[in-house]
Amino acid sequence: MTALHDTLRRYVDEGTVPGAVALVARGDDVEVVVVGHADADGSAPMARDSLFRIASVTKPVTAAAVLMLIEDGRIGLDDPVEEWLPELAGPMVVRTPAGPLDDLVPAHRPITVEDLLSSRAGWGFPSDFSLPAVQALFEVQKDGRAPQAFPGPDAWVRALSRVPLLYQPGAAWLYQTCSDLQGVLVARASGRTLPEFLAERVFGPLGMNDTAFEVPEAKRDRFTTAYRPGPRGTLEVADTPGGQWSRVPAFPAGGGGLAATADDLLAFARMLVNGGEANGHRLLSPTSVSRMTTNHLTAAQREIGSLFLEGQGWGYGGQVDVTPAEPWNVPGRYGWVGGTGTAAHIVPPAGTVTVLLTQVAMANPTPTPLMREFWRVTA
Repeated sequence: MTALHDTLRRYVDEGTVPGAVALVARGDDVEVVVVGHADADGSAPMARDSLFRIASVTKPVTAAAVLMLIEDGRIGLDDPVEEWLPELAGPMVVRTPAGPLDDLVPAHRPITVEDLLSSRAGWGFPSDFSLPAVQALFEVQKDGRAPQAFPGPDAWVRALSRVPLLYQPGAAWLYQTCSDLQGVLVARASGRTLPEFLAERVFGPLGMNDTAFEVPEAKRDRFTTAYRPGPRGTLEVADTPGGQWSRVPAFPAGGGGLAATADDLLAFARMLVNGGEANGHRLLSPTSVSRMTTNHLTAAQREIGSLFLEGQGWGYGGQVDVTPAEPWNVPGRYGWVGGTGTAAHIVPPAGTVTVLLTQVAMANPTPTPLMREFWRVTA
């Protein structure tokens, strides 16, 4: 932990990030390192209970919610999603990924719940952003780090339905869009809003008292300021404590809309490590947790998303390490990173949890040097 503290301290001193909270749990042993400040002005010291926009670290939480509805018997893995998302019935697919938007063929089969969970519905981002269908998707799939920019779920799904699929359902792993669709599916299948469902079924039982799609005024003294990298190593303000997260957005995004603390993420991670049980509550069956944390991709599907996956696989809502490309890529390691500068992973056989929370956004889909240093030191 001394090495971890020194590493984080160096990045703060260099001005890369104003502060950071890092948590490492091995079984019941939990150690937390806190460095720096909640903003670049140094107005308040960073604290263990500081709140961060966790961005795509939201994805595993949303996937768990879908699995709960499957266990409830509300939906089935092989069910066509058009039963709950009728806008997605009869999708059209570009004949070839590089083809024009007017050269389309019908989908070979309906999109299923499992397609959404494994991010293989046909919508989303591959490694090549220049493809015409991907450019069209950019008009709908906005940056989740600005949640108030999205329309409501119904309008968003209607707009998405007019964008052709890049690949046939089940054929390719593509990033982001399927997680947002999962959030809409949870809301429609449960008859609750996504924030209501998660609060009742996930956050309440796990004691994740600070995790939500908004940060109320009473908690904003713990809410960090968000930044993006500026020119020549500077930091530009991306969001303030009274900004985008001051109210629940019209579209609570299952792909990246939550704010949380390190200990709240630990609670969720421990539930997965414990096979779906925590605090005397069973949230998921061991079978669901196993499916969630098992790679579902072929080598060819992983290659399509290599910009994001870097050779690793994908379960439901998160990456699953399948190749020891780096010392921290332990086969079976599950988790994901957030574009706001966050990361959370588990190694189920070892019972290990690692969480890194910073407030400076990633400039691209590649994990930052700070993330890699964190993983190296804690491996």
